[in-house]
This record gives sequence, structure tokens and C-alpha cells, in this order.
Amino acid sequence: MKRIFLLLATACMLTLGSCEDDLDQTPLSNGSVPAFFKTAVDFEQAMNAVYSQLRGYPDRILILSDLRSDNFYGVSSQGVRDWDAINNFNTTLSVSPYMSDTWASDFGAIFRANTMLDQLEANGSVVSEGLRLRYEGEARFLRAFHYFDLVRMFGRVPVIDKALLPQEVAKIPRGSVAEVYDLIISDLEYAKENLPLNYTGANVGRVTSGAAKGLLALVYLTRSGPTYGIDGPGLASNENDKALALLNEVIDSKRYSLVSSYANVFSYTNENNSEVLFDVQYIVGNGATHPGVMVPDNYFTSLGIPFGSRGIEIKPVSTDFLSILAANDDRRAASVQTGYLVAGVAENRTVLKKYVSAAGRGTGNTDWPINFIVMRYADILLMKAEAILRGGGGTQADALKAVNEVRTRAKQPALTSLNMMQLMEERRREFLGEGLRWHDLVRSGTVLTTMNAWIAKEDASGKMRRNIGANDIIYAVPLNELSATPGLYDQNPGY
Repeated sequence: MKRIFLLLATACMLTLGSCEDDLDQTPLSNGSVPAFFKTAVDFEQAMNAVYSQLRGYPDRILILSDLRSDNFYGVSSQGVRDWDAINNFNTTLSVSPYMSDTWASDFGAIFRANTMLDQLEANGSVVSEGLRLRYEGEARFLRAFHYFDLVRMFGRVPVIDKALLPQEVAKIPRGSVAEVYDLIISDLEYAKENLPLNYTGANVGRVTSGAAKGLLALVYLTRSGPTYGIDGPGLASNENDKALALLNEVIDSKRYSLVSSYANVFSYTNENNSEVLFDVQYIVGNGATHPGVMVPDNYFTSLGIPFGSRGIEIKPVSTDFLSILAANDDRRAASVQTGYLVAGVAENRTVLKKYVSAAGRGTGNTDWPINFIVMRYADILLMKAEAILRGGGGTQADALKAVNEVRTRAKQPALTSLNMMQLMEERRREFLGEGLRWHDLVRSGTVLTTMNAWIAKEDASGKMRRNIGANDIIYAVPLNELSATPGLYDQNPGY
């Protein structure tokens, strides 16, 4: 899979690169419908091009979910970095390059998926029936994935299920959150029934039925979250039972299992391991940038990695996070580095090191040959516990069994009782730097109380907005989208 679609990476993607420079992305309406697909090769290249839009996703999600949360306290020395506004809950986010890149990248992927689906319907007979079904499953999974990203970030967005001309797109307003979910769920229902359980050879890394079931379970849990009185991702739909049924199917398939060593989940020599349900694939020469998104230049220097200066400052792991991570927890040694020396000078703050390997590094700081895991089996287990605690069925013993499998792997004592706060703390320990924390807080209904308490305690420099409110849960619609067709979209409240 790496060989197949990453050769298209440079030409096909919108990416944040180092995540430090301002971006100027084109608006959604700048697409156009391609020529008719005529051969099996056309379809293969088109499918690979849909995957290629994932390239910039890891960089964005680390900033928009982890840095936004209580996992990191990333205040720059001058307060002018693009990520400052994300970290500090500024209300001027409509001009942030992170907003425009997220919107454009997700809709770019949706446009490509729609094109693929339209062409399969029109001329799919040039490929075998089995391959046609698989391609449709892959395209619908990826369309659902990007729409799920959009609805969690922005709430209401345009619902587009066909490849349209720019003048047609310019007439489609933002749909309701419920309408967005209707398309997501329809796509994932199809994908889980028509995708294979696994792949071999060069196709390893393509989406599977297990990935579709895992993502659909997360969709149901997210929809079941509170509304906060906004048009955000929560609909208070009480579908935790649907999530639990899907999670049990993934577990009962015996296709996935926890890797015995936590650190080995992220090893450069153990990619596509038994724990991975879905990841973004990278290779040397078309490598990742996410290992360096949260890491300052001087940490690379301390490891003897000669990548030169990117001008990237430290985004320290929060003191509050470190307070819940025991010294003997295997996840501490694998995920964070507290203190290091640079030319004899001590840096005492803590950095995320989960994805950094001096031995595994590529040719430069934007070329790390390490995949980014979007969903893994530990998440399936902890989501199962969440669905149970939220009334989806099962027993307390079932929830404890799932959580204690994860804790045992980290060499932590088994819990004998479990509540939602304990579960969210376990997820926090397990998934630091994996882009899950902000969405976990929103889904659990604890984002406002948790973040306001954390800001009051951790923001000693007074750079962040205190007492954030419900409007801060979702992000601003990009200004360039608002101005592309004036009056078509409205701005989210609070921005």
C-alpha cells in the first residue's frame, strides 16, 4: 500500500508541512469534474489519489485535538505562531491556516471519493465485480472518514455526495449535523459489509471491514454525546448499544490483538502490526512530518539528528498530564522525555517522543518513514468500556476486563471499579499524541469543566482564554470559504 499510493503524495496533497508556516489554500469551490475513466488503471490511480489526501491529516489532528486539550501547554515565546490561536482559544480562528487547510483537505478528499464513486457507477464494468465492490467500499469509507473529521471540527458543513462543478458547489449551503451523519453512517454501513477483513502484499494498509466497524462505533458514541446547546458533533442520540455491538464484532473477529510492548506499537520496524485497524502510510522519500510537529529543534540536536533549524519552539507536555502518569507506567518511557541536554545546557521541560527515532529517521525533518495510527485495538477495548458505562449494555465486569487488558500491557495494577472519569484518564494515558484527547473530552461531556479547571491551574502566563464556553467546542468556518460565495455559509457562533 505504501508503494501504491504514496508515489502520488507530492502532487496530490494539501499538507501542513512543518505546521509552522502560514498557508493560503484554495476554497472548496475550485474543483472540477474529471474526464471519464476508461481503464482499470484509471480506477486504480483514482483510488490511490483518494488515499493520498490523508497525508496532512496527522499534523492537523495533533494541533487541533492534542494541543487544544489539556495534554500540552504550547504557548510560543512571541505569540505569533499559527498554533498559538488554537492553543489559546482565540476567537479570530477564521483566518487560521489550520481552518482553511482542514476544510480544503477534507473536501478535496471528498471530491476525489465522489469522483471515484460516480465513475464506478458509470463505467465500473472495466474492473472485476469483486474489485468494484472493494473500491466502492474504500471510497465510501474515506468519504465518511473525512466527513466525520469535518463534523467534529466545524459542526454543520455542506453535504455533497456527487462530484460537482464549481458553480454547482457554490449553491450548496451547510447541511445539518444530522444530515452529515446520515451520509457517514450510510457509507460506513456499506463499507463494513463490502470490505475485506485483511489484505496481503502491496495492498496492506488499505481500509478493512474492521476499520469500518471501529469508525462506525466511534461515530455512534460521538453522536450519543451531549449537544452543549450548539450545532456540534453531539446529538444526545443514545446509540451506545449500536457502538457496543460493533466493537464486540471487532473483538470477536480475533483479527486484532494488543502488541505485548507498548513502545513496539510505534516501532519503525513493526508497522502494520496486530494492533492497527487503520493508519496513514509513509515511506522514505515520501515520509511523514508528524514526528516533529510537537518536538522542538533542540531535541533533535540532543539526539544527534542533523536536521537543521526549523524555528520550531517547544510545545511541552502539560504538568497535569504528567501527574496522572505513574513513573513505572510503560507508556511514560515510550511517550515522553523529561529533560535533555543541548550543548551542555539543560532543557527541563517534557516533550513528546513517541514517534521520534534517531535510528529510523529518514532524509530530513519532513521525511520520517513511520505510519500514523488513526485507530488501534486498544481504542476498541476502551471504547467498549465507554459504551458499557454509558448504558449501551454489558456489565461492569465486561468494562473492567477491557480496561485492565490495556493497563496490564502498561504494567499497571488492575482496577476493581470503574467510572467515566477513570476511563477518560486511562484513554489520556494510552493515547497521548494520537489526536484523540479533545474529541474524547467533547464526547464524554466533560470538556468545559475539565478544560476550565486545567486552564486556571496550568496557564501561569495568562495566555489562554479563561472560562471557555460551548462555542469553543467547534472551530470557525474559514474566512476564505465565507468570502468565496458571500452569504452561502454562516459563521459558527463565537467567532
